[in-house]
Amino acid sequence: MILRRFFIFVFLLFSSVLYAQDENVFVEDKTELLRNEMSFGAILHSNGWGIDVRRCRNKTAYNKHLYEIEIVGMNNPKEYKTTNPYYDNEGSYIFGKLNSLLLVRTGTGFQKIIYSKGERGGLEVRMCYSAGISWGFVKPVYLDILKSTNFIAKEIVVEKYDPEKHTVDNILGKASFTNGLNELKINPGGYAKFGFNFEFASSDTEIRAIETGVCLDGFFKPIPIMAFIENKPYFLSFYVNILWGKKW
Repeated sequence: MILRRFFIFVFLLFSSVLYAQDENVFVEDKTELLRNEMSFGAILHSNGWGIDVRRCRNKTAYNKHLYEIEIVGMNNPKEYKTTNPYYDNEGSYIFGKLNSLLLVRTGTGFQKIIYSKGERGGLEVRMCYSAGISWGFVKPVYLDILKSTNFIAKEIVVEKYDPEKHTVDNILGKASFTNGLNELKINPGGYAKFGFNFEFASSDTEIRAIETGVCLDGFFKPIPIMAFIENKPYFLSFYVNILWGKKW
C-alpha cells in the first residue's frame, strides 16, 4: 500500500512537470547566479520519518555540490502496535520489538538541473544523488511488566524486552524512552540516495521544494530490530522530503 501511494505521488508530480513544459515558454533568467543554498527538510519515508539539513553550492549554472545531514527513524515493516487485552487503560507497544533504530546520515552529492525556471513562479526540476556514512544508533526496548510478588500481590516493573519470558499476558506497555540510553550502541554503515527535486518558490532567494526518491542504507551485519523474524543488514526506503530555505 505504501509503495502504491508513493508511485501514484511520483506520477502526479511528473504529470505536473510535463504540463508545465507544454503550457509555458521558458526564457532563461538573466539575474545574477546565486551560488549558495541552505535548506531544512521534513522527511516522510516508507519506514518512518525524519529531518534533514542541506548545504548546496553551485559548481556551474546547472550543477550543484551538496552536503547533507539527515536524522531518520527506521522501523521494520513487520512492526504493529498492540495493547494488553486483559487490562484497560494501559499503553500500546510493539510486540516483538527488541531495539529502536535511529539513523544519522552524513554525506555529499550533486544536483543537476534538468531545466530551470524561466520566469518567476515557474518550476525547476533537479536530478539529485548522494552517498555517505549511515550511523545506526541502536537502543534496546524497555517495557512495563506485570510481575507477581506472591499468590495475590502484583507489581509493575520496568525490564528490557526478552522474548523468552515476556508475553502478551504480562506486558502492560512501553516504558519511557530514556530507559536503555546507557546501553546505546553505534553501528556504522553507508547509504546511497537518488531522487528528483521540484523547486517552486516564487522568489529567487527562497527555496520551496518537494523531493522524492529512493534510499538504500547498508550495514556490516544485521541490526536486530525484531524478534521471531530474520533481520537484514540493509534497509530500502522510498521518501518524500519537503524543503524550505534560502539562496544567496
